[in-house]
Amino acid sequence: MRAPPDAVTVLDELEQDAVTELVNLGISRAALSLAEMVREEVSLSVPKATLVNREEAIRTLGEREAKNLVAVHQIFEGEVNGRALLIFPEANSLELVRAVVGGDLSNEEIIELEQEALAETGNIILNACLGTMADQLQRSLRVSLPEILHGDSESFFSLAPPPQPGEQVLFIYINFAVRRRNINGYIALLLDIPALAALRALLREYIARVAGN
Repeated sequence: MRAPPDAVTVLDELEQDAVTELVNLGISRAALSLAEMVREEVSLSVPKATLVNREEAIRTLGEREAKNLVAVHQIFEGEVNGRALLIFPEANSLELVRAVVGGDLSNEEIIELEQEALAETGNIILNACLGTMADQLQRSLRVSLPEILHGDSESFFSLAPPPQPGEQVLFIYINFAVRRRNINGYIALLLDIPALAALRALLREYIARVAGN
């Protein structure tokens, strides 16, 4: 019997805090990995991770940002299955490429390097985030190779196969500085109802372990 929607689509306060803590640990690991890549200190921060329904995620991103967006997309599988997106406004994505590759490059050179640099950067950030969460929750996770997408908020949250009813988005605003450039973006984890129920069960185990220690 399927659980009632409100039993699995809302995180309680402890679960919300635990998710934010896990994401921050992952982002800290990503910052260290990026710093090694660019040979310069990288500052990455996550104010809060919030769970919203798909329609709210589309609306929020659509209201905050221009329609031209770039995303690094990866699929993750394990006890919790879903999709991960690292999303930037197009202008920010080019700034990120400049920051990562360094040097005084022309716009044409930056655009030429965009796909490869974004894929590498996205892979570092998403894998650090997902990998840290999996480690802390004491589970294994398989993550696909990164795919670069161009589009708007609706297209990113409507990828094939079609979203399932009740699908939720763990929406994470990130802010980071690389080579004195301030860059804003988003991480979005798309979870259907079974995946969210599995995540909540793992979060409760994690909270119990932390409380026991």
